Amino acid sequence: MPAEDKNSKARNLDRLNHKYRLVIMNDDTYEEVTAFRLSRMSVYVALSTLFVLLVAITVATVVFTPLRYYIPGYGDLKQRKEFLQLRMRADSLERAITTRDLYLDNLKNVIGGNIKLDTNMLKVPKVDNSTY
Repeated sequence: MPAEDKNSKARNLDRLNHKYRLVIMNDDTYEEVTAFRLSRMSVYVALSTLFVLLVAITVATVVFTPLRYYIPGYGDLKQRKEFLQLRMRADSLERAITTRDLYLDNLKNVIGGNIKLDTNMLKVPKVDNSTY
């Protein structure tokens, strides 16, 4: 690394620890209400901590309250099993109804005489009895 890069990194790290003063004043009387001594590093740490806490509170609220049911795909395991069982039952009932309808249609055709007969003549080979 060139020496300039090391010096610029060192200067940037030093800037993080420089102390600054944040003063809150009353606008009418110019009286100093509060004053804070801050560094860039302390502001960064405070904002990062605040962000992590907000994310943790949001996640905890969603996971441990009934709000989780409003998230798509996030359901109770018991409800998911019940849903799969009902889905399988509906599929089997649909298959049974289709089979029954086909059976009834065939039965109506037989009763009504609407049977398509196979009119092709079968060619049965002759059995030679002389070999026995």
